[in-house]
Amino acid sequence: MAHPVRLRMLSLLTGSAMSAAEVARELGLTHANASYHLRILFESGTVVEAGEERIRGGVAKRYRYPHETRSRRRSPGTTESRIAEVRALGRELERRMRQRKRRTPSHLSDLDGWVEPEVWKRVRDLLEEASALMHDHNQPPRTPGTVHVSATSWTFEMTKRPRS
Repeated sequence: MAHPVRLRMLSLLTGSAMSAAEVARELGLTHANASYHLRILFESGTVVEAGEERIRGGVAKRYRYPHETRSRRRSPGTTESRIAEVRALGRELERRMRQRKRRTPSHLSDLDGWVEPEVWKRVRDLLEEASALMHDHNQPPRTPGTVHVSATSWTFEMTKRPRS
């Protein structure tokens, strides 16, 4: 997932099943590039096949991101793999910031602090609930009556001692 294109694909494929051609058109990619990234996501088990459709005498596979069946708490992975994800996410957030609708409500929060364990658990639960709500109601791109939004959260417990 440590690639901005793959992050964008996961967002698209949460709302609906799409073929590589549809993903390519939506993201402004070549069909070959979209197919390459979808293949990586499929082989890693991140996306699943969601049927096929006949197109001009051929067959196109459709893929979707099964967010509802994924573990609510992902496996920790390695620190280096997570750092790669953070870098990719940073690039993707920069792209989204340039596309944001100005003068509309938004929310940004950042904290490197200390809270009671009960507060930490409640915050995690609320963020997981909010994330599930967004994913469960995500629609295909440009569905009438929807607004295009960006929602990112990543919370984790820190070590007791700061590392350099």
